Formats: sequence, C-alpha cells, structure tokens
Amino acid sequence: MLRLLLVSIASFVLLFTAPAQAEPKNIGYFGFEPDIITNYVSNKRNIGFIRITAELMITDVANVGIVEHHSPLLRDAIIDILMRQPEQKVKSMTGREEIRLKILDRLQELMKKETGQTLVKDILFTKYLYH
Repeated sequence: MLRLLLVSIASFVLLFTAPAQAEPKNIGYFGFEPDIITNYVSNKRNIGFIRITAELMITDVANVGIVEHHSPLLRDAIIDILMRQPEQKVKSMTGREEIRLKILDRLQELMKKETGQTLVKDILFTKYLYH
C-alpha cells in the first residue's frame, strides 16, 4: 500500500513538474525496505558501517512489480558493492557519487541479464549514514 502511494505521488509530481516531452510521465519508484546496512573497508581498528535508504527510478510504473520480484538480487548487489568500498570513498561526496554510479551500472546489468531490459533508470540515496 505504501509503495503504491509513493508511486502515485511520484507520478503526480512528475506529471506537473516535468517539461513537455522531456521525460515519460509513467516513471515509477521502488524503495528497499528495510534500509541497507553493511560494513565497509575501514583503516581504523573499528569496523566501519554504512546505512542507506535507496529508491530505484523505474523506466515504467508497470515494471515496479518486476523490479520488486528481483529485489533480493538487487539488494545483494548493492551490499556487495558497498562492502568493498574504502573508507575515504564512503566518506567523501565525490566517492558517494562514484559508488552510486557503480551501483546503478550493476543493477542495470543484472536487470538486463534477468529480464532482457535495464528497467532501472536511476538510483537515489534518500538516506546515507556512515560511521
């Protein structure tokens, strides 16, 4: 129910804020629940951890169910990439963007392999915490 509400709100916002013919108006969103939490490579004696809330921008709202079906695979790919990142990359703004783009590429690759279509247009970090 919450996901349907988020998709509806996102579609409504895009309908009235997007320039004409710039973007399709049927973009959907899928959010991972619960948050994604994992360790990362730390230079200190303590273990570093990262917690993100991620929303996937889906090329068509009709494909949200397909992405949800593959969400365990996608979550695993995100965790795998995050846990391999060095501390300095996790804690910098440019590093965060590099990580985001690396995750996006991997998710698109996985969806292409599984479904024949990339389906994932973008990934947004709505929460990004590290320690």
